Amino acid sequence: MPQIKSARKRVKQTTKRTLRNKSIKSAVKTEIKKMTALITAGDKAAAQARLPETCSVIDSAVSKGVLKKNTASRKKSSLALKINAMA
Repeated sequence: MPQIKSARKRVKQTTKRTLRNKSIKSAVKTEIKKMTALITAGDKAAAQARLPETCSVIDSAVSKGVLKKNTASRKKSSLALKINAMA
């Protein structure tokens, strides 16, 4: 544990940020897993209906600085391609 007051504060801030980032990343992963489950089940209508919600969660992670813009774009594009590839 640091002895200097500012270093102690930094440790607290880092812990808070880490927890926040973990929960946001977890939410993104959960949404992507739900989408993947719908895609593998072959339910195109439900997957298309769920896509805006998933994109919204991914975009909010970008706005909070958890994901980078290109990473989010790649994830959204990948999901959209998988949905469009369904027959």
